[in-house]
Amino acid sequence: MRPLALAVLFAIGFVAPAFADEPTVNIDLKDHQFVPSEVPVPAGVKVKLLVKNDQTMTAEFESNSLHREKIVEPGNTITVYVGPLDPGSYEFFDDFHNATRGHLIAK
Repeated sequence: MRPLALAVLFAIGFVAPAFADEPTVNIDLKDHQFVPSEVPVPAGVKVKLLVKNDQTMTAEFESNSLHREKIVEPGNTITVYVGPLDPGSYEFFDDFHNATRGHLIAK
């Protein structure tokens, strides 16, 4: 086997399992609301958020405390990685509809 192929297989073997164990949380945007609006996540680990826009208009997942900002087109899902987080509450919102807000609760 070629050295490059061995290096790739070696890297996949040690990198892929680390991603497979990340907690994944689903958040939907419906009727200008995040569902759920309070999202429990484990503290101290990296978390994968899947944010789906079930609306007919573009939305945005934004959080100043998490330092994240990402557009979500209608009918699409985005992936946002956060953490590891200290225990506490982290607000997120739709910057296009300021009343649309939620919180990650790290415990």
